[in-house]
Amino acid sequence: MINQFSRSELMFGKDAMTKLFAARIAVFGIGGVGGYTVEALARSGVGQLDLFDDDKICLTNLNRQLHATHSSVGQYKVDVAKTRILDINPNATVNVHKLFYLPESSRRANLAQYDYVVDAIDTMSGKLELVSRAHACGVPIISCMGAGNKIDATAFEVADIYKTSVCPLAKVMRQELRKRGIPSLKVIYSKEPAIAPKEDMRSSCKQNCVCPPGVARNCTKRRQIPGSNAFVPAAAGLIMAGEVVRDLAFM
Repeated sequence: MINQFSRSELMFGKDAMTKLFAARIAVFGIGGVGGYTVEALARSGVGQLDLFDDDKICLTNLNRQLHATHSSVGQYKVDVAKTRILDINPNATVNVHKLFYLPESSRRANLAQYDYVVDAIDTMSGKLELVSRAHACGVPIISCMGAGNKIDATAFEVADIYKTSVCPLAKVMRQELRKRGIPSLKVIYSKEPAIAPKEDMRSSCKQNCVCPPGVARNCTKRRQIPGSNAFVPAAAGLIMAGEVVRDLAFM
């Protein structure tokens, strides 16, 4: 029977689509990278998605985040993403968790129940905790390294963390994971040198924050506001989704 996933089934086959529909995937961070990952997973036929993010959509998200529109500003990202997913696949199960993942909040997410974990968060302590807990549970995880302040969407590579180079975030992750005895981690990263953001105080969020009311970590509290664009986070998110789909459908 023809359905919204028929073209995917022509490539992957019925057994693979059955696996994808039965899979439960957790995506941490529903921003520029994670938003595209989530939507690609939904459009690939993944049947169960858990979305973790406590942030609300801000006006400055419109340049790069898939679910960000003028009408969605001020709404929780996970809620808007859930609405989109269910509009794509009403048979999907979508669980939203308004959670900022850090070591102190990590116990609120039981990773053992997932078939795959996607790390699209941007805090080092959260990333390390998430990877460590996924490793302890034996759950596959893919982690995105730095995508901010970059303009070459073609530069991304998929590699083990210990085979990465140039990327400063990947360097710190390598060092910290080695200390923790974690032998491998699939990551997406770019060797493109980061561009220093142009600090124009007239358009800087640090002095002119437009975050919606109730946002706990608004831009005035951030050490640096990274520059971004519509294509680099999208490329990273779609590549991550492709890796997850292939791993689940053919593992």
